[in-house]
Parts: sequence; C-alpha cells; structure tokens
Amino acid sequence: MYTTLISAEQLQALRKSGAPLMLFDCSFELMNPAAGEEQYRQAHIPGAVYAHLDTALSDEGVVEPDGTHHPHDDAASGGRHPLPSREKFAMWLCSVGFDNGMQAVVYDRQNANYCGRLWWMLKWAGHDAVAVLDGGLQAWQAAGGDTTGRAEAAHFQSNFELGEPLRRLVSGDEVAAALPGGRQTLVDARAPARYRGEVEPLDPVAGHIPGALNRPFAQNLDAQGRFKSPGELRAEFEQLLQGRDPSGVVHHCGSGVSAVPNVIAMEVAGLGPTALYAGSWSEWCRDPRRPVAKG
Repeated sequence: MYTTLISAEQLQALRKSGAPLMLFDCSFELMNPAAGEEQYRQAHIPGAVYAHLDTALSDEGVVEPDGTHHPHDDAASGGRHPLPSREKFAMWLCSVGFDNGMQAVVYDRQNANYCGRLWWMLKWAGHDAVAVLDGGLQAWQAAGGDTTGRAEAAHFQSNFELGEPLRRLVSGDEVAAALPGGRQTLVDARAPARYRGEVEPLDPVAGHIPGALNRPFAQNLDAQGRFKSPGELRAEFEQLLQGRDPSGVVHHCGSGVSAVPNVIAMEVAGLGPTALYAGSWSEWCRDPRRPVAKG
C-alpha cells in the first residue's frame, strides 16, 4: 500500500501486478478552469479518471456574477474552493467506480498543486491507500510510461463507504479561537508577495493571518518537480518551525488547495500528519471581524 508518494517505476510495477488500482488525473489551471480537462483529453495515463477541481473536488454551490461563491449548506468549508461534504464526495467516488479495496494514485502536470487535494480528500474520507505520483505526468513520460488521448470507458457504479477521517480539517472559527494561545502554528503556502500583502490577484483583501509562517508549496520540490528527500524536507521544516511542535501545525493557502503539498511534505519528512484549514485566506479575509497582518 502506498500512502504518500509513488514513483513512476513503482507505478509501472503496480499496474503490471494486477492489484486493484485507480488513477486520477487532476490537472488544472486556476486562471483557465477548462484547460486541465483539455490537457487530460490530449494525453493521460491509460485508465485514468479525470477529477475536476471545481466540480468533483469542490462544492459547486452558487457563483454570483462578481465571482462570489456561496457554498451549499452542507459544504465542509468556505472559501473559493469549498470542500464538499464527505457524503457528496463519496457519491462522486461511487460514480467513477472507486471502491474501498483500491489503491488510488493521483497526479497532475502542475507540481502536485492540484492532485494533492484529492490525496487529502481520500484520507479525509477514511481511505489511506492513496499516493501522489512523484513528479507528475512528466515523470511518468520520462520513465517511458505510455499515455493516451482516447476517451475512457464508463466505470460501473461502486459502493465506496466512508471511514473515520484520517486527516484533521480545521474551521476558521477554530483557527481564530487558537490565535491568542499559541496552541497552533499556521503555515501559509502562498507566494511571498501575496503572504506579505503586496499583491492580491484573487481575493478582496491582501495580507495574511496574524502569526502565520510562510512556506510557498513549490519549495517542497526539486528541479525535476519531485519532492525533495525526507531528510532535506525535515531540515527545512525544522528551520521554519524553530522548535514549535509539528503536531500543532495548521496548513492553509488561498483556497485550501496549494496548502496540501506542504501537508504531504511534512509527512514525507516524518513530521506529520498535520491539520488543514481548507477555507484558507479566501474564507478568512471575507469576515471583517478577523484580523489581517501585512509584511
């Protein structure tokens, strides 16, 4: 069972073994939401199911003309990419034929920025056997892996059953309540200029949650787009945390998506599991009662 990362070579061997396996292509482009599915149509690992960030991995809710998103009442978080309820997510897994006995492997073309979301959601649904394809589709192709542009056959409906959550989801109220006491260490995965509040291309307010540390998610990867070694990641996170307890870390970003590579990296480093504030800055900054820091 693979639970964090899987290499292209390991995936090739797993496919040949005949073990129950489902692949998910999560390619996405934030500024062009249709681009990821088009990339999938052009080339994907044979058999892979496409998982669209906006429709499969988020609560669709209602979007106003100005872009304001109103999640459904049962959504598990707010923000620009609200988590759907665990029950709705399980229904989607059933619709694509995924069941509890399968190993899931998730990948994208964007440095694990988007496939990490599905990795985390499967853990949250109680399914531990999920791994990120290290290096994404690029690593698969570099290792001689085959791809196809053909449409995949429809899957039979399965009966995926939710288990106890294996990862902790934190609400904005919980984050706010813990701000004064030092019981948590917030880690913000956004780019430094957004964290400092110098620019804000997506949300109505610039800045960050007071006390949050900054670790852009791309810092977890090497020049080939693969996660750095466990030792290297551990040293970098220990330097970031400066003696703070790793178990008190709560990760966030703009909308709860690009924070997940930091979650994965801490687990690879032997410092996890840690919590996720999925609503993230996009939820936090829309509440005028909540404090904002800059710099």
